[in-house]
Amino acid sequence: MARLIIISAPSGAGKSTLVRYLLAQGLNMRFSISATSRLPRGEEKNGVEYYFLSPEEFRERINNDEFLEYEEVYPNRYYGTLKSEVDRILKEGSNVIFDVDCVGGLNIKKIYGDQALSIFIMPPSIEVLRERLEKRGTDSPKVIEGRLAKAEYEISFSPLFDVTICNDDYERARAEILKIVTDFIQQ
Repeated sequence: MARLIIISAPSGAGKSTLVRYLLAQGLNMRFSISATSRLPRGEEKNGVEYYFLSPEEFRERINNDEFLEYEEVYPNRYYGTLKSEVDRILKEGSNVIFDVDCVGGLNIKKIYGDQALSIFIMPPSIEVLRERLEKRGTDSPKVIEGRLAKAEYEISFSPLFDVTICNDDYERARAEILKIVTDFIQQ
């Protein structure tokens, strides 16, 4: 039976880096591409980084019950996981990996139960998170403050996940997540 791996973390905790690492490990795993109502940035392509929908189309799909989970992050700025995307990957016989926010991750876990493993990536501290976000150089100080406030909120959900991995040492976190995911897939 194909498995679902849910990875959640505050922005800057290293979630996307660990997801890319897992995808490169030959675990018969496919990335669940999320849908969003925001416009593509830079070189982003529809169906690669995201499925880009208009806010109207996103709301229509919500009304048609086409999402496993979704959130309106800002007015008319939605993110969500399409049921059809997960069904497509599972029909291929592949394991599914998600890079989603905490609430969305817990909703997916609720739907799939023991077929899914939820992993929370914990930053070493809010101070380290601040340093990482500042080093990225992609956000204004105001945006960084917003991300840090949201991070504190998201960290409060960590006890609800199956596993919490502290990403204070990347090599150790990488080895830990690979062992946990490999063991889960092979059950």
